[in-house]
Amino acid sequence: MEIDFSNIKVIGFDADDTLWVNETYFRDTEELFADLLEGFETKNKIDQELFKKEMDNLELYGYGIKGFMLSMIESALELSNNRVSQATIMKILNLGKDMISHPVELLDGVKEVLLALKNKYRLIVLTKGDLLDQERKLERSGLSEYFHHVEVLSDKKELNYKNLLEHLEIGVDEFLMIGNSLKSDVLPLLNIGAKAVHVPFHTTWQHEQVSIEENDYKYLKLNRLEDVLGYLK
Repeated sequence: MEIDFSNIKVIGFDADDTLWVNETYFRDTEELFADLLEGFETKNKIDQELFKKEMDNLELYGYGIKGFMLSMIESALELSNNRVSQATIMKILNLGKDMISHPVELLDGVKEVLLALKNKYRLIVLTKGDLLDQERKLERSGLSEYFHHVEVLSDKKELNYKNLLEHLEIGVDEFLMIGNSLKSDVLPLLNIGAKAVHVPFHTTWQHEQVSIEENDYKYLKLNRLEDVLGYLK
């Protein structure tokens, strides 16, 4: 599908699983969490209840590791009928702390793409999650120098994007978003008249999964982030 990118002046990049690895660590932690509670429930049940608890808490805690930690603790208490030990609660807290302190692992081609684009376009980061955690990851990533602006949104819905673009005085027809999530990084932008590039990550959080007919939407899907350079001159 041919898409005209000639009018693009500003490119937004998602952060988690677009610039660096993120979801993999959540999945690994869920496995460890299930191991801690194996005396109370089956792994499948634990996974289901944890996801349900995350969804119940999303409006209250928002996205990010800290909300995930709290949901793990609540799930542990409920699944064990409040019999889970203090030692196990401490282990759950440490799982979350390990995630927060985990080194940032850049995805392939990220620096090369940013270096190639930084003098041709205004580059910004548009991510969601915990502000402190995302700022920390950006600093550790060594990528700050490539971006003109960084925005950590509470959510990535059409109104969030529309308000931000208006605030930054960016025309929707001049904006391109690049990300791994159809639900958060592609569809909302298309619905407000901007353009988007989808670069799937091998693991997608259940909450971010969406089923669509690709022919109903006009966006570019790439296997590798580096491939975007062939479309942006």
